[in-house]
Amino acid sequence: MSSNEPIHPKSPKVFGVGFHKTGTTSLGHALEHLGYRVAGAFGVHDAQIGDVALEQALERIPNYDAFQDNPWPLLFREIDRKFPGSRFILTTREPEAWLASVVKHFSSERTPMRQWIYGEGSPVGHEQLYVETYLAHNAAVRAHFADRPADLLELDLPAGEGWSELCAFLGRSEPDAPFFHSNRASSRSLWNRLLHFVTSKG
Repeated sequence: MSSNEPIHPKSPKVFGVGFHKTGTTSLGHALEHLGYRVAGAFGVHDAQIGDVALEQALERIPNYDAFQDNPWPLLFREIDRKFPGSRFILTTREPEAWLASVVKHFSSERTPMRQWIYGEGSPVGHEQLYVETYLAHNAAVRAHFADRPADLLELDLPAGEGWSELCAFLGRSEPDAPFFHSNRASSRSLWNRLLHFVTSKG
C-alpha cells in the first residue's frame, strides 16, 4: 500500500537497470510503496527474447511508472533515447555476494533470458563469465551516464542504502517505515565454495 503522494502522469519514468539479485525485488516494493505503478520481469522463458525484448518493453512502458528486473537493464540505452528525461537506478552488490546469490537461486537451471544476457543459460560452470558480464554491465551504465549524474542513482541496498538515497533522487518524501529487503540471505560460505571451485579449475 502506498504511503506517499500519487505519481503525476507527467513525472519521469523510473527504470531499474541493475542485474537480478542486486535488490531488484526490494527496489520494486519500495517504488510501489512510493506510489509508482511498477512493471517487473517478462520473457524469461521466451526463446526469442533477445529479438523481441525492446518491442515488448515499449508496449509496456506507457502503462507503468517504474520498471525493474529483466530485461529492463539490457535496454537502458534504447530506453534512454526514446524516453529522454527518465531516471535510472543501478542497483549494485559486491561481486562475490552477487555470484553466490545467482548460483544459489538459479543453480543449473537454464533460461533463454540468461542465455541472452550471459551467453550461457546457467551460472553453474560459468561463474567467471557471469561475474565478468555483471561487472561489464555496471561499467557500461556508469559510462553511459557519466556526464549526466542527475539521471542515474547507484544504489547499494545490501550496504544499507535505501529510502534516503532513493527519495532524494526521485524528489519524494521519505516514508516513516523500514526499507524493504527481499530475498536476503547469507552468502559468504557459498562464495568461498565457489571461489575454491573456480580456482581449482585453473
